Parts: sequence; C-alpha cells; structure tokens
Amino acid sequence: MPKLKRRHFVLGTVGAVGALVVGWSATPAASRLVPAEPLPAAPGQVALNGWVKVGSDNTVTLMMSQSEMGQGTHTGLSMLLAEEMGASLEQIRLETAGPDAIYNNQAAILDALPFRPGDEGAVKRSTQHVVGKLLRSIPGLSGTGGSSSITDQWMPLREAGASARTMLLGAAAALWQVPVAECRAEAGRVLHVSGKSATFGELAPKAAQQPLPARVALKKPADFKLIGQPARRVDGAAKLDGSATFGLDVLPPGLLYASIAMCPTTGGRVASFDATAAQKLLGVRKVMALEPVGATLIGTGATPGGVAVIADTPYHAMRAVKALAIEWDHGPAASLSSAEMIERLSQTLRTRPGNAQLNDGDVAAAFRSSAKTIEAEYRVPFLAHATMEPMNCTVQFKDGKATVWAPTQAPGFTRNAAAKALGIDAAKVELHVTYLGGGFGRRYSTDFVTQAATLARETGGAPVQLFWTREEDMAHDFYRPAYVARCKAGFDAAGALVAWQTTTAGSSMGAPSFMDTTTDGAWNTAYAFPNARVAHEPVESAMPTGVWRSVAHSQNAFFVESFIDECAAAAGKDAVAFRAALLAKDERHLRVLRRVAELSNWGRPPEPGPDGAKRARGLAIHRSFGSIVAQVAEVSVSADRHVRVHRVVCVIDCGVAVNPNLIRQQMEGAIVYGLSAALHGEITVEKGQVQQSNFHDYMPLRMNECPAIEVEIAASGEAPGGVGEPGTPPIAPSVANAVFALTGQRLRSLPLKLA
Repeated sequence: MPKLKRRHFVLGTVGAVGALVVGWSATPAASRLVPAEPLPAAPGQVALNGWVKVGSDNTVTLMMSQSEMGQGTHTGLSMLLAEEMGASLEQIRLETAGPDAIYNNQAAILDALPFRPGDEGAVKRSTQHVVGKLLRSIPGLSGTGGSSSITDQWMPLREAGASARTMLLGAAAALWQVPVAECRAEAGRVLHVSGKSATFGELAPKAAQQPLPARVALKKPADFKLIGQPARRVDGAAKLDGSATFGLDVLPPGLLYASIAMCPTTGGRVASFDATAAQKLLGVRKVMALEPVGATLIGTGATPGGVAVIADTPYHAMRAVKALAIEWDHGPAASLSSAEMIERLSQTLRTRPGNAQLNDGDVAAAFRSSAKTIEAEYRVPFLAHATMEPMNCTVQFKDGKATVWAPTQAPGFTRNAAAKALGIDAAKVELHVTYLGGGFGRRYSTDFVTQAATLARETGGAPVQLFWTREEDMAHDFYRPAYVARCKAGFDAAGALVAWQTTTAGSSMGAPSFMDTTTDGAWNTAYAFPNARVAHEPVESAMPTGVWRSVAHSQNAFFVESFIDECAAAAGKDAVAFRAALLAKDERHLRVLRRVAELSNWGRPPEPGPDGAKRARGLAIHRSFGSIVAQVAEVSVSADRHVRVHRVVCVIDCGVAVNPNLIRQQMEGAIVYGLSAALHGEITVEKGQVQQSNFHDYMPLRMNECPAIEVEIAASGEAPGGVGEPGTPPIAPSVANAVFALTGQRLRSLPLKLA
C-alpha cells in the first residue's frame, strides 16, 4: 500500500476526536432536503422541501446555490430536479439560495480529501461520512468550482424532485380518493388512469400538507426522459436577447458608479493623493482611498490599495480617476521579477527533495538498478484568469442592512466579506448572485466585494456599483502560480519503466492543509508505476496567487503527460502502447485511450495541409474532478516557427452524461481556454508590476487560430464527474508532444515557443 503523507490529516483528525467521532459517524447522515428555517414563499407559492417551491401559476422554483458562468450548470441542475419531479424544463424558475448548510458544496471539499481515485476503503468511507455531516452543520459554504455542481447535487436534487413528486401524488390521490399507485406525474401535471388530471400548482397547497417522505424511489436510468438528452440551455434565450443580468447590468434606483486606480505594484498601497482636480469635475460625488484587501479562503497575497471615485455615471467616474494625482507606497515587492522567481524555483529543486505526497515502493533502489535513466525540467508561468467581465460588485447599505448584487463563485464568502466591511452581521446581508461573465476560479476571491461594500458606507444609502477596468483587472489578479517540475524516470534492460519521480516547486495557493492540491494530477495519476515518488516544495512569493481553471491539474498534466511521452520515446515505444501498458488495470482509462486513438487515426501519419506543411499528432490523457479526458492534437509549424493546431480529437468519460450538449460545449471551451494558455498565456512581472494590460498582450486564442474540435462522450453508468475543468489539462501536453513528433524538439516550458 502506498505511503501517503496527506492521509496523516485524516488519521490525525479521527484520532483526535476519538470515540466521539466513531460514535457520531455511526449515526445516520443529516438530510439535505430540510433547511434550518422554512423557505420564504411569495404569495401563491408553497415550499415542498428546502430546494423546491411550487406556485399557483404552475411554476416550479429551484433554490439555486450554484453560479452560472457559462458552464451551463443552471440547465444541468434544473434537469435533475425536473426529471425526478415530473416537471417540464420550461416550468423551472431559479432563485438564489440562502446560506443554509443544505446548500453547501460538499463534493468540492470531499474531493480534496487525500485519497487516491479508486480507494474505497473503510478509512475513506468513514472520513467522508464524518466530513459530510460536519458540512451539513456549518452554513455558508456553498460555492461553484472544482467542476462539482452536478457531482454534488446529483443525489440531493433528484431526491428533492422525487420527494416533491411523492407529495404531489399523495395530494392528488387524497383529492380524488384513489390509490397513489394509479397516479403519475408528467410535464407538470398529476395524471390518473381514469383521465383525471391537475397541475402541480393546483395541488401544491394540499401537497405541502403531506409529510416529507422518509425515503423516495428514484427513477432508473432506463426511465429517464430528460437526463441524457441534449436539452436547450435555460439561460440561452436571455443571453441571446440581452435580457440576462450580469454584474454590470444591475441597475437599482439611484445607482452611483465607482471606478478605481490601484497601486501598480504587488502589495502596494496609497502613500498620498491629491483629488483637487478630480473633485472639480462634473458628476463626481466622492473620492476616497481604499486599503489593500487580502485573499479569502483559497489564495495568497492581497489586492493593492487604491483610490476610488464615486460619480453619477461610469464615464464621470473613469474620467475623474484619470485626473487623480497619486503617490504610491510600492512596498517591499518593488524589485520583484517573475523571471527571477522562476529561476528560484528551479534552484530550489536542485537542493530540496520536496515533501512527499506519494512514496510507493523503493524509488532510490529502483534508480540504482536501472539500466537507463532520463531527467527533464518543466516550467509553467504565472497566468491571469482574464474573464471577459472584469471584477465588479454593487452594494446598497441602508438602515443597517445591505443588499449585494455580485457575480461571485462563493456566495457565503461574499456575504461574510460584505458584512465585515460594513460592520454588520452576515444575516443582515441580502445577496443576489448575477450571471458571471467568466469565473475560472477568480471569483472565489472577494476583494472586489470588500471594496464595493466599503464604498457603500459613503453614499448615504444610495447603491454603488464598483467596476474595474480591463487594465486594473489584468494587473490585480490572484494569478495561477508559476511552477517548476523536475522529472526523472528509470528503465530496465528491456525498456520497461521501473522508477518514476516528480518534484515540483511553487506556491501552495494558500489552501488549508487538508485541501493542499498542489500535486493533484501527479500524486494520484492513474498510471501504475512499480516505484514512484511525487513531492512538492512550497515556495511562496509576494505575487498574489489563487486557483485557476482545473487548479493544479493545469500544470501537473503538462508535467506528467509530457514526461510520459519522453519516457515512451526513450523506451522506443509507441505513445499509445506505452500508456496502455501502464493503464492495464484501469479499464475506464483504457477505453478512453483506445477510442481517442481510433478516432484520431493514430498510427497513420496525417496528410500535409493545403499549404504542403507537414503535420504530426500528439497525445495526452488525464483524470481530474472525477472525469477522464484524452486528447489528440494535430499540429504543423509555420515558416516563422509558430505552432499551429489544426485538429483536436477529444474523448471524455464523465460518468452519466446529464446533458451531452453542455458537455461538448464545455470540452470545446476548455480546449480553447487551454490552448490560449499553451500558445500565448504568460504573465510577466518587472519591478513588482505586471507587464500585461489587455488582450493585445495577454492574448486569448484568435478565431483564425482555433482548430476543428471533435468531442465524443463515452457511454458510462458511473455517477457524474466534473465537466467544466477536465478538458483544459490535456491540451498543452498533447500539443507539445505533437511538436516533438513533428520536429524532434521537446518544448518543456509554456507558452510553447520553438527555438
């Protein structure tokens, strides 16, 4: 059995709590259907459980705890409820859920516990049970991230729908004096075999008088009518006609606007400022300094201090900011250089062994007896999230209470941040979560919420909308950390891999110890290495860092899949066959690997392009967030030595495919996002200041660069895995491996640049 130091947290926790935990864990898990307080209902509405309200107009309101940032989670979650309830998707309405513990995102936290995929032992089961119960008693931990929305609510929303259906059927049976078994729910109505029918809305008041079922029978997959179908997005029409409300679309009466200039240097603050010229401008209400704001639960560093202008319109606020005369205190990070930071990471790995997260077998002995060894160093840079909608938040503080409109991934953190800034209890904060114009992990931080709430104290009760410009957003992110990895492999005389070692250095991202994800995708890879050591050496810097799409998988997939390809080449073996041998005991991985090879015509050289340029293919397969994704990229190299990706074939096994349309969209988006980083993405720092400012020098993939993308979803009966993030990790290594196949040159740093 592998020795996993991350498990020490689990054993320590259970040991410390002792008999209390053992006894408590034996008790039944608390229901996620019953909130601590009854749901507030509008006139004509009744609540059937903590997730579902039914209106007299036959609408079904789903209490939505998850944020919609383009990934389609509102559609997928609505489908789960509608499927089991017997409602139509068109009936579903959404309402922002409160802070009750039933809405906590358990899957995101349980997935971070230190267990290898496939480990279903007693320790894991007991730990998950205990942690799950704890999460049902601590309110305010809802959040959207880690591709966990469907995974987390797969059972609770189906149970909520089935419970509501059972109560509606019971109400109809009592009304008609017929057996419940003769009734069924379909398209928002309860039907009886005699032909009698009633809408959910008509039955809801009597249904609310029915007892909440102790147990419900969920539909079998063969009976699914919505799950598995390519249903249209519930947010599609509003986004097409412009009626959708993003953070910047919020327009409460009397709204004021605030623009801000923040210290360009990491960790800096305002030394002094002269607002004389700005205050003379038309429409300006107030000018004030703001202190630096630290990261929240996940992240390191802080957003610098700045000066904000509150004005009547966005134009007046932005114009006045430009008229400010500000002296900055640049702080100790004024000499910070990203190039020097990355070199320091490399130097650290030459002298430090790292903290082992996986120590399987006897790696040192295996290397000593190896007939051949290879080593390589890989590097990835800092990356910005670059959401299309810059950071913004609207807050009204009046009569000791606050109303907050925010595009946030973390409602609980947002309530707490606003409350702290305003000096009130979080219960006095009413939060409206708008659509997010992209998130990718950036909107788990609440720095912009704290700033907006601080400004709202100065407006005399009027709402104020703080918005960052694109340039401020690019310069003041919580960046994906830079990392360096040193990889080593040993082979026996027959070319078989006998030893594997990966050591990384970089930021810990500020996560709690039990959620240390720095080696995810490396320590828990599906490859069966005879002897393996995976370690990480935390090296913090003054650079603010946080989680980025796919978190540590974004860099570890590049390290592992690139080096696996080097191992295959060193052993003189085909890249697919080499991987297959290491995955021989994992049928799910093997199926995905073989299918992507088949679809991409692996083994047959690709035809040259219309311009006569030669092409080659590269492969990567990676598991993250409960899903397995394999990609084959077909590339060429232009005359000016730029890498061009022409085709990407992608196969995903994400368990039950709730909505195939959403899955394909997410794979396509994740590939484009990952290609943007692989080919262009790099945040550089000089004298403590980010050098990139907008999309001209931090380029997303352009339309003329976008490859043809083909996605196949593997049939699976497993519980749903994640979808929003797993498509990003494999794309960079698949392109890098294709470049090697084409040119013989190994590109071990991102972004990919040929010499």
